[in-house]
Amino acid sequence: MEKKYEIIIFWSSEDDSFVAEVPELPGCMADGKTYQEALSNVGQIIDEWIETATRLGRPIPQPKGRLAYA
Repeated sequence: MEKKYEIIIFWSSEDDSFVAEVPELPGCMADGKTYQEALSNVGQIIDEWIETATRLGRPIPQPKGRLAYA
């Protein structure tokens, strides 16, 4: 499966790091000291999320993408 999930990256003053969140995969998020590090880390977490869901027999959501306009 190609991983084309939406990733939201934001700065967390509380954690003093960037946080990358994948809204379509509940609980899937990672952090990093830089924007690029958070993005790289969440790529690994997406793989682990999918592996765990597969092992547990849980459904894996298909990426929805974003609307071009609303």
